Amino acid sequence: MTTNSSSTSTPDSGGEAPGVPTDAELASSLDGGFSSEYATVNGLRLHYVTGGEGTPLVLLPGWPETWWEFRKVMPALAAAGRRVIVLDLPGMGGSDKPATGYDKRTMAGVVHGFVRTLGYDQVDIAGHDVGAQVAFSFAVNHPEATRRVALLDVLHPDASMYQIPVLPAPGLPFFPWWFAFNQVVGLPEQLLAGRAHFLIDWVFDNFLLDPGAVTPADRAVYTRAYDTADGIRGGNGWYQTFGQDIADLGTYGQVTAPMLGLVSNLADGMFAKQMEATLPTQGSDVRVVLVPDAGHYFVEEAPQAVIDAFNEFFV
Repeated sequence: MTTNSSSTSTPDSGGEAPGVPTDAELASSLDGGFSSEYATVNGLRLHYVTGGEGTPLVLLPGWPETWWEFRKVMPALAAAGRRVIVLDLPGMGGSDKPATGYDKRTMAGVVHGFVRTLGYDQVDIAGHDVGAQVAFSFAVNHPEATRRVALLDVLHPDASMYQIPVLPAPGLPFFPWWFAFNQVVGLPEQLLAGRAHFLIDWVFDNFLLDPGAVTPADRAVYTRAYDTADGIRGGNGWYQTFGQDIADLGTYGQVTAPMLGLVSNLADGMFAKQMEATLPTQGSDVRVVLVPDAGHYFVEEAPQAVIDAFNEFFV
């Protein structure tokens, strides 16, 4: 069941925030006839934004963002003859934030149910960050529903995560302290509720080469989504299930759909080296493309590179 949304901000998206447009207003501001809608899947109310006509392309955002992450690429992807569908994952933005179900296999099952609810048997799918982990799980668990899949900058959780140091060694180019912080139950909500702008600003100031690529207005959209205890708890749920995700990966075979890895040269190329070494072992038809001169949030920092790569791959 789908319904159009033209209301003001809901409690699911953090409530009304003065000066911050609603999801419906943001969607209508994009070229291409985009609209903010809801679907109920497996008892969860999911928010998504869609526009364009043609082959369905499902986009899954990452942490700490929402569907708005893809705002700079959505119109061009739709104009190229696609039905662009950007889903707020469970725990994200205007979607429900359940108590459980944040392991990537369960979330992929929700995405599969969402795709079927919209009437599609098969889709192209792409995700960034946590969204990439869910997109991989979707492709490996629902191969019949996957035409092509793209992973942006992040791989599915694997056992190498257990080797991440608690303390950064001198000269370490990348120290994901939030992997551990987000594992803590209860405390992040107490520390960040009403103060999420500190986290939002730190993330973008440190993982963009051009921090201005995500403007204060954009950051306010993300702050609204993560400024409540439920918003923080939902996002942290994606991290607290990494152990289950790692165990699940051990049961998977290869992805059979064509798979694209789109990766930044962040952290002295560490992300790129890891993806180039790992992704070809996880699929039967894999290509890895570097996005130069951009940080982790390259969908916003280098949108034309994403548009070009998608237009070449999703054909």
